[in-house]
Amino acid sequence: MIYSKRLAIAWLCLASLIFYAWWDYQFFGLLLFSAFFNLGVGRALISSDNRRLRAWMLAFGVSGNLCLLALFKYADWFIASVNTAFEATFIPLGLILPVGISFYTFTQTAYLVDVWREKPKRRYGAIEYVLFVTYFPHLVAGPILHHKQMMPQFETPVSFFANRANFIKGATLFAIGLSKKLLIADPLGSYADLLFNNVNDVSPGIILSWFGAFAYAFQLYFDFSGYSDMAIGLSLLFGISLPINFLSPYQATSIIDFWRRWHISLSSFLKHYLYIPLGGSRVGGRRHIINLLITMFLGGLWHGANWTFVLWGLAHGLMLVINHIYRNAFPAEHFVRSLLKPVSKILTLVFVTIAWVLFRSENVGDAMEVYAGMVGVNGISLPMTLHNSWPMTNGVTFDGIFQGLSYEPFTFPMVLLVFAFLMAAWGPSSMSLVNENLTREYGGKYSLTFLMRRPLLVGLLFGLSLLFLNRTSPFLYFQF
Repeated sequence: MIYSKRLAIAWLCLASLIFYAWWDYQFFGLLLFSAFFNLGVGRALISSDNRRLRAWMLAFGVSGNLCLLALFKYADWFIASVNTAFEATFIPLGLILPVGISFYTFTQTAYLVDVWREKPKRRYGAIEYVLFVTYFPHLVAGPILHHKQMMPQFETPVSFFANRANFIKGATLFAIGLSKKLLIADPLGSYADLLFNNVNDVSPGIILSWFGAFAYAFQLYFDFSGYSDMAIGLSLLFGISLPINFLSPYQATSIIDFWRRWHISLSSFLKHYLYIPLGGSRVGGRRHIINLLITMFLGGLWHGANWTFVLWGLAHGLMLVINHIYRNAFPAEHFVRSLLKPVSKILTLVFVTIAWVLFRSENVGDAMEVYAGMVGVNGISLPMTLHNSWPMTNGVTFDGIFQGLSYEPFTFPMVLLVFAFLMAAWGPSSMSLVNENLTREYGGKYSLTFLMRRPLLVGLLFGLSLLFLNRTSPFLYFQF
């Protein structure tokens, strides 16, 4: 069979660039500028043997990436913060945030640092590098790619031939991811919006506050999980394996375990390019605590230009600090931890959900209003749809916030929320259904062919998802 590796790479690169330009051609040039800027700095680092000069080159490249990200993502937030703090009147720039800028900026920053640390054996060609940066399954919402994971695949001939196993795995993962997004995440999102979009109009009671918080927690879970499955599945159709970015984080038994499973590529980036260079856990004591807080502060800020993201990152940093202190103080035996595992799983999920309130709220004030409802400051009120069926209405208040939805009865969102909880907290991960190694590592009971032998089930999931395609909303991580 005759084939051209270079032509295949060029075709994928062109498809990726068209995919991005289709969203907004105005930022097409910005993406190419970022790619060729980093390609040039990387080649200069490879060509030079002067340690001091290479350090300056690295600083120049990383600074360029961070300045570009700061301009589009944080400039207006900084101006607004200054205006509020000092009663100034600086005019915001009004820049639109380019989709995927955080992902391709961090991807290329990691590339420059790796080239500075250890020169690769060969320089990457321009087309190969641009494909690495712009590869469309990951471009708009991750994962953050590492050149050592991707470049060898672009150079391997087997990647450019049709592979039946990859096609089956890819199609299965894509169908699973699409169903997560359309059948679970989007319906839950409509209920979460009822709380967070109306928090100033109603004083949410304890039931509505917790319901809205959990609805958003599982919306985000299945939205991000669904995208990750679809990205990996779509990439497998082209013979390219993307790194796993999501592995049942709501089954974590601690915050430390949670961050080993949630947004794995971002966690890995923060660990290897920030936390460890700061000293990591090697320094011990107070410095270790500071390193954790700095890492999670910047991790929160990466997600968005808002004080809510900063506080969310610091909240997770504080929980990580407490988790490390607890582990050092009480090094329980394995059998004790096994007994406490279900309790630990529930507690971790609850604390993660509480932190998600900051992540979802428009501002800190809205988050505080929801927190007030969660602790019962605003009392208890039930959905209006239960008014007629509630046997004792004296002294019970009702609100009509759920009215007007396509599924007005309160029972439907509750059933959907319970189903989402069971699937996220105890169900198998998508990866374990198609990857034998993960099944063994995490003790799953699902064989490699669990869904591959059930094409009818996968087809039904896909077909059912298509029925709801006209109601879809953008993936939540597009905004980052």
